[in-house]
Amino acid sequence: MVEFNHDEEKYVREKPQRNWRSFLFSSLIGAVIGALLTVFALPYLSEQGMLPYSLQVIESRGGQRAAEQGGAVRNVSVNVNNEVTQVVSKVSNSVVGVINIQKTGVWDEDSEAGTGSGVIYKKNGATSHIVTNHHVIEGASQIEVSLNDGTRIPAKLIGSDKLMDLAVLQVNSNKIKAAADFGNSDKVKTGEPVIAIGNPLGLQFSGSVTQGIISGTERAVPVDSNGDGQPDWNAEVLQTDAAINPGNSGGGLFNIDGKVIGINSMKIAESAVEGIGLSIPANLAIPVIDDLEKYGEVRRPYLGIEMKSLGDIASYHWQETLKLPSNVTSGVVVMGVQPVSPAGKAGMKELDVIVEFNGDRVYDIVDLRKKLYTKHVGDTVKIKYLRSGKEQTTEVKLSLSKLGS
Repeated sequence: MVEFNHDEEKYVREKPQRNWRSFLFSSLIGAVIGALLTVFALPYLSEQGMLPYSLQVIESRGGQRAAEQGGAVRNVSVNVNNEVTQVVSKVSNSVVGVINIQKTGVWDEDSEAGTGSGVIYKKNGATSHIVTNHHVIEGASQIEVSLNDGTRIPAKLIGSDKLMDLAVLQVNSNKIKAAADFGNSDKVKTGEPVIAIGNPLGLQFSGSVTQGIISGTERAVPVDSNGDGQPDWNAEVLQTDAAINPGNSGGGLFNIDGKVIGINSMKIAESAVEGIGLSIPANLAIPVIDDLEKYGEVRRPYLGIEMKSLGDIASYHWQETLKLPSNVTSGVVVMGVQPVSPAGKAGMKELDVIVEFNGDRVYDIVDLRKKLYTKHVGDTVKIKYLRSGKEQTTEVKLSLSKLGS
């Protein structure tokens, strides 16, 4: 019994040692097989385009040992360049920081009131032009631009437009390295990959790159341009899930070809919302940029009236004050008329209710402005309106815009 117990005890103690050796041998075999699979599988996956990077296999017959065995040495190098890194390398110098400098008091020195982003879109001789957002430079007494290498240069405001939230700056070209090209935003498709470049949270994170897709096109976002709490314009924007944060405003939204398809403008910031960034489409921005560059303002036609959507007026006044027929439920109410304005010259008066513009039904202020801004200064349009419930028509010759009229 004693010897049996002794042998049994010896067996029990030696068993873990044999398990450890088996485990080590199995691990070694697994590592070798895994390495061989990696060496031979990665080049195949790269050739099939199944990797986000490319592999370059270099074969050489060098080394004394390889020569003796008659074998080949395979050097596998990983090339991490892909379409995104190529775009960033191409356009990063065209994205800049925009610093809004303001004087807070009569005796105070100028200080930075905020920072945003901008895109150099033109380098022409001694001067270059940058597009950014109106709200980035609003109220600035001075403006500076921070280039990709950290160099800061002064900038001159050429013009800005509050309605489209765009502004054009001019700088000296001697330190400008590159300018970006605009793409055709009308051809952008939902699901298309895009890259946003800007300065989120200030210059500390300048040149930050985020990647995403186009989540939606032709999104309409209500805009209150005059601060009365009522939307008076619908901004048409591109929606993307590429991260856009404070400081990104005015930066570029680039397609995979490195073309600017949008100017990043805003983000829907609510606790229940994630990944909704908005960008002004390039095709809508270009005419505004051209006007700002040439005239310092956007040359829009205007009527010369103060307006209010019929839907924003208590229904009690529809019949009692405006004398509207019961079938009229939409339109724009004239709250005031400038005497020498196009509308004033055409005979329009306070409390007229505009129901048609050039043959098209008018629903509200946003709708009327959208129709109005498709016309040009000098065009003549027909306006149908109701005065004390009676339908009238007049012709209005449009003149140069004054925002909100």
